[in-house]
Amino acid sequence: MAGLIKRSDIDEVRSRTNLADIVGDYVTLKSAGSGSMKGLCPFHEERSPSFHVRPQVGFYHCFGCGEGGDVYTFLQRMDHVSFSEAVERLAGRISYELHYEDGGAATDHGNRARILAANQAASEFFVAQLASPEAAPGRSFLGERGFDQSAAERFGIGFAPRGGVLMKHLNKLGYSSEELVVAGLIGKGERGDYYDRFRGRLVWPIRDVTGQTLGFGARRLLDDDKGPKYLNTPETPVYHKSQVLYGLDLAKKDISRGKQIVVVEGYTDVMACHLAGVTTAVATCGTAFGVDHIKIVRRMIGDYDNADTTATGEVIFTFDPDEAGQKAANRAFAEEHRFAAQTFVAVAPDGLDPCDLRLKKGDGAVRRLVTTRKPMFEFKIRRELAVHDLETVEGRVAALRAAAPVVAGIRDSALGIGYVRSVAGWLGMEPTEVQNAVTAAKRTAAPSGPPKAQQQSQSESSSQRPPEGFGEAPAQPGPSIMSLKVDAITRLERDTLMAVLQHPDVVGAELMGKLTQISIAEPSLAVVRDAIASLVDRALEPGWASAVADEVPSSFSTFVKQLSVAPIPEREERIPVYCVQVTTDLIERDLLRQKRELLGVLQRMDRESDPERYVQTQRDLMRIEAERRALREEG
Repeated sequence: MAGLIKRSDIDEVRSRTNLADIVGDYVTLKSAGSGSMKGLCPFHEERSPSFHVRPQVGFYHCFGCGEGGDVYTFLQRMDHVSFSEAVERLAGRISYELHYEDGGAATDHGNRARILAANQAASEFFVAQLASPEAAPGRSFLGERGFDQSAAERFGIGFAPRGGVLMKHLNKLGYSSEELVVAGLIGKGERGDYYDRFRGRLVWPIRDVTGQTLGFGARRLLDDDKGPKYLNTPETPVYHKSQVLYGLDLAKKDISRGKQIVVVEGYTDVMACHLAGVTTAVATCGTAFGVDHIKIVRRMIGDYDNADTTATGEVIFTFDPDEAGQKAANRAFAEEHRFAAQTFVAVAPDGLDPCDLRLKKGDGAVRRLVTTRKPMFEFKIRRELAVHDLETVEGRVAALRAAAPVVAGIRDSALGIGYVRSVAGWLGMEPTEVQNAVTAAKRTAAPSGPPKAQQQSQSESSSQRPPEGFGEAPAQPGPSIMSLKVDAITRLERDTLMAVLQHPDVVGAELMGKLTQISIAEPSLAVVRDAIASLVDRALEPGWASAVADEVPSSFSTFVKQLSVAPIPEREERIPVYCVQVTTDLIERDLLRQKRELLGVLQRMDRESDPERYVQTQRDLMRIEAERRALREEG
């Protein structure tokens, strides 16, 4: 068994890895100025971005929930891997050869890595089998739906043969049958016999955002197959169907770029959309679109809370016209309030799903399906109206009562007014009648407690309000950047330490040396300054901020990381000037404090009784004044 990974290799892999690239596989990030990036936190649900990433420093921190760390911490938290697995994964990403304390090779870090490796081997096996004679029904299935060989290769489609061939193949590669049961690739009967889970089926690999194969979805092909039409990998240590979207690995860049995602109902629908040019399509994997999927989508499109919903992204759902599709539509609408983005529904006029639509009417029809989508609210309102007889007074009144709560739930006030007019027109009523019904529906649905605006007002009256852009203060031990006082001196001390931790090369050794000699009024910031003073000789080395975080007491480590990632309030091009200026201002403020104290001493001193001390105090005053002049000239 190999020993621990050498510390020098751990540091080297970290320094060669861009944290923003890794985080960007899971979260859509946008610039927050001065080398900082932000997005929706992947560790808790939020409507406005409080998750900050500082690639140059190598830290991330959420000012909402308090989660933070480096690139290894991020992978450990997101993918539930060990520290060694995180290092080895990143080393593989940059083709860096790791060395171990005992000189051995990489160790086996548990079944997650084994499952992922087994899934990859199975995926390659399935792809190879698609060319076999036994897979002819699978190739016919794809051809009948307009998918050629290049399409199959693009989506990694394969074929699972019968006869336990997969198990034999993977056993030869060193995977035990018990491991393959845990991976969901084979099953175990009541008598203890093993069998391939997927047999005689067309197989789609289900991947995470980084492209790792987590599981499979398999489509029935043969008449004697009595299993379900689609069979998915069961829940495993790496595959959780409620947290996976098929096609997200292929769609993530265009989703992030265009702030749009199209949610379809099947693997072939995803393929049809992508091949038709709708490259933002994804699908759930054998389960309804739920809360966990919404969290993934919101992170991908950067779905920030915004009163003007037209300024946010778009989430477009396609539903089959059958009963299952209508149930899916109802579930999607029930969760609509979780999005800040606008939500839409795209349904082909003749009820075709994207795959059949492409096959019968071409790629252009699929693209038009998406571009002619209707707002979710309009779709829901029209469905409510459709079940009532609008030719009678009773029917129109019932329809109004059904539609009013839908209109009442519209966040955008201008949009709500527009729908009041539309509903009035559809029902042949006066807008005032509809508005009264909507107002009554809002009162019925109003939550208890003070309204949101009142809560915000009460929060803003607090003298401990967090700085702009830092979110709400997390409940965590130790000091926090959000709990600092908001007076001018504390802000100056905070901003200076942020500059020193994030841009030590700009501040420079001379100013940092002077900073270590001055007084810091805020006790928690003074602790950080003391750690900086003890490590000032290492300020220009890689991992500077990490070293300071390790130097402070453990309860202060998160505080240092917060200071290391908090956005500096200045434009990128002015960062060098800003960092020098804020550090200079803090040093000069302390020099002024010293000058004031010495002048007080002189006023109280009797020159005749202690002439020597009097002269020394004057010399100290001259020295401080000279330091101030030099500081201004340097600045």
